[in-house]
Amino acid sequence: MREFLDGLKESNPDDFAAVMAGLSKLQSRNYHRPPLSKSIGDDLFELRHVGKLNSRILYFFVKGKRILALHGVRNKARKIALDRKRDWLERNPV
Repeated sequence: MREFLDGLKESNPDDFAAVMAGLSKLQSRNYHRPPLSKSIGDDLFELRHVGKLNSRILYFFVKGKRILALHGVRNKARKIALDRKRDWLERNPV
């Protein structure tokens, strides 16, 4: 995630700012729905930012009202996010 955000910040600061604002909005349940966020199945969600790069942040909810951002993409990469989710859950039993 950090590499994706660092790259986005360098390549397009405006899109980076919009993605960071979107991540901040996820603190409120009011934004856990389209157009900002939507379910993509298997308890995965995507934060959607349609801008110059059509950036998406894939995430899931963790017990304790936490959100774990898994992967940043400029196109859909559901399989990668599912693999990272499984890996995190294996290492951090809920």
